[in-house]
Amino acid sequence: MARISLILIPLIFLIGCAATDDRPIVDMQGVNIAQYNIDLSECRAYADEVEAGRKIARGTIGGAVVGGVVGAVIGDSDIAQRTAGAGAVLGASEGAGSAIHERRRVVHNCLRGRGYRVLN
Repeated sequence: MARISLILIPLIFLIGCAATDDRPIVDMQGVNIAQYNIDLSECRAYADEVEAGRKIARGTIGGAVVGGVVGAVIGDSDIAQRTAGAGAVLGASEGAGSAIHERRRVVHNCLRGRGYRVLN
């Protein structure tokens, strides 16, 4: 049970972080706010195509495998289980961070492509 909570608690935290406002900073001089909101909504729809779930899953599996290998090399099954769990959490964190970064990049690139001056 402790291993499950070791993985679930950080994942819940990461999902919460992913839901934070990712509104880009745009130079609004001369911008029609109504059109900007439409464009932002459409760009976010493109960003929704980023496969966050797959990246988290791949990171979790990869981290668990690496952690298990480390424990196996050491030759202690208890250490192998603990390092596999820790590796899964770290892998999931990396996958979620990568997906969030890619989503923001898609939104920013989309807005730039539509002629907005994105500052961040």
